[in-house]
Amino acid sequence: MKARIAVLAGDGIGPEVIAAGLDCLRQVAERFRHDFELTELPFGGAAIDAHGDPLPRQTLAACREADAVLLGAIGGPKWSSPDAPLRPESGLLRLRKELGVYANLRPVKVHPALSGASTLRREVVEGVDLIFVRELTGGIYFGEKTRDAERATDTCVYTAGEIERIVRAAARLAQRRRRRLTSIDKANVLETSRLWRAVCTRVVAREFPDVLLEHQLVDAAAMHLIRRPRDFDVLVTENMFGDILTDEASMLAGSLGLLPSASLGEGRRGLYEPIHGSAPDIAGSGLANPFGTIYSVAMLLRHSLGLLEEAAALERAADEALASGVRTADLVPEGERAASTREAAAEVLSRLRPPP
Repeated sequence: MKARIAVLAGDGIGPEVIAAGLDCLRQVAERFRHDFELTELPFGGAAIDAHGDPLPRQTLAACREADAVLLGAIGGPKWSSPDAPLRPESGLLRLRKELGVYANLRPVKVHPALSGASTLRREVVEGVDLIFVRELTGGIYFGEKTRDAERATDTCVYTAGEIERIVRAAARLAQRRRRRLTSIDKANVLETSRLWRAVCTRVVAREFPDVLLEHQLVDAAAMHLIRRPRDFDVLVTENMFGDILTDEASMLAGSLGLLPSASLGEGRRGLYEPIHGSAPDIAGSGLANPFGTIYSVAMLLRHSLGLLEEAAALERAADEALASGVRTADLVPEGERAASTREAAAEVLSRLRPPP
């Protein structure tokens, strides 16, 4: 098949992990006989420096025309001053809004070979297989903001329509898995959460009677993610809670660098990125973990391009590389030999093959 993929390397370690992702796309295209047009575009802090805008017009236009968007990471201390007129993160929020990708899927699956990599006991994390569905284009990140020397405000707003569509996306996913859905809110305090809970209850009861719905307050959910993570299947929550809880959940798998994400809307086009940040302290060192990006490429193949066999082959290659003992610096004790970003990606590609 032919497909156009917009590539946004971003900042920090973004270009390094994106290089691994591009190698995977090129090898998938070659070995499975596809034609992928890969267009690299400025985005984030690097785009601020070059174009005065974290999301230049040409970048947004190319993303709108692409079949999928692959993103590395953005941000860094250079652009993070409280008084900075432009921040890389503002470009990411705009991109999500412009593309209409309101459902952020973040799977957390503990690889058997890495059950000892977590700081939690092996018996707690073994067998964990859950997925967060985070609402991505509403809530406090997009609300009205004010700040002066003495006072600041961030407004959190959700509409029933925004809640309905994310709950439907999560419930449909639960139907394909273990039919268990946990909705996370703060309904004992927040009016937006009370609306969230009411709408979620109504949608699931009317449209998904085969899905078992549980409500949890966000503080309780944070505790239970560490105490009994195997009990979770699909978790749905609002923007800020999802941002925080998925970083916590990444520690179940052993490292933030392992986890992928897919941001989807009503069509097939999606935005795919590892959930880690730009890690400017290790940029250029070859220490970045490429597995989150590689698994994100697999999600891109599956969700936006419909290439199920190719996605499974890439995931299988990454799983086999981890099972063989390939470890980047975030997965080994300090001082031990670790694979570089390029070495880890090469190990994955050496195992990439069509099924017999």
